Order: sequence, then structure tokens, then C-alpha cells
Amino acid sequence: MSQAPGAQPSPPSVYHERQRLELCAVHALNNVLQQQLFSQEAADEICKRLAPDTRLNPHRSLLGTGNYDVNVIMAALQGQGLAAVWWDRRRPLSQLALPRVLGLILNLPSPVSLGLLSLPLRRRHWVALRQVDGVYYNLDSKLRAPEVLGNEDGVRAFLAAALAQGLCEVLLVVTKEVEEKGSWLRTD
Repeated sequence: MSQAPGAQPSPPSVYHERQRLELCAVHALNNVLQQQLFSQEAADEICKRLAPDTRLNPHRSLLGTGNYDVNVIMAALQGQGLAAVWWDRRRPLSQLALPRVLGLILNLPSPVSLGLLSLPLRRRHWVALRQVDGVYYNLDSKLRAPEVLGNEDGVRAFLAAALAQGLCEVLLVVTKEVEEKGSWLRTD
């Protein structure tokens, strides 16, 4: 498999793209799907389809550097025959049927910095979580390499910590069948 610019091969079986420009949504999509399926150009095309008659597209940065919104992520997944389901933060994480979920995409507040200078601003950042060979990984494109989260308990602990900080949104990436049946949610 060829690697995108900035992609990390370590651990060997885990695909991980590193952050470039404001393309965290593109990196999160590719990381959660474990292959390079999307590019900035593909995301820009989705933006044009979502808002065909607008001069300033509301689904991306005005500067054309990325910063795509959730609508682009959802449309990209739909184009792959997948769905994104919003996780209701009021539900206990024990109700999340992780074996039925392909991966997770989180939208988190992220600090802004200019070089070594940290600014008192927050932006939004897309992060992918995915199980590969029985192990869950944090595939944040700002990390140098995938971060091992471990088993289901590890990913639930990571999600609980992210949700506890507030302003975190979680999308479950699932097949259309899982979405239609609602089987991403435990009923027991």
C-alpha cells in the first residue's frame, strides 16, 4: 500500500497519516478507514456538492486549507457505503457495542500555537480511533505515531476522558446495516 505524504508506517500494520495544513478531517477519514481514500481535492469536491451555488463555501476554511465540517465527513462516509452515527453523550459508554463499530471520529477542542508560542484560542480538531488486529489505537494526525489504547476498556476510558472535558463530539463509523438496525447500541 502506498503511503500519503506524512503517513507513518509504525506500527507496521496500522495506517496513520500525520497532520498537514488544516486537513485533519481528511486524515481522520483515511485513518479510520485504514487507507488513503480521500484527499484535499476529494473533500473540496464534496464541499462543492454540498453547497453548489455558494461563492464562500460554509463547509471548509475560507482560505482553502481544509478545516472541513461534519457534513463533509458524513458525505465522504456515505460515498463509501458507510454511515456516521452521532453518539449521545448522555448515554453510558457501556451501551456502546464496540464490536459493531468500524471506528470512531471525535471532534475535539485543540489549542492554537504559533511555533512555540501557545495562543489562548481553541480550534476544532478531528481525531480517528480504530481497532486493528484486536487492539484499539488513537490515530490522531497530530501524533507522531499511533497511540495504543488497548482493549474495549481502554477505548471507553479514552472516550470517557474526552467527553468529560466537554465540547467533544463522537461519531460512530458503521456499516449501513448496523445503522439501520441500530445495533451499535447494546440493549442488554
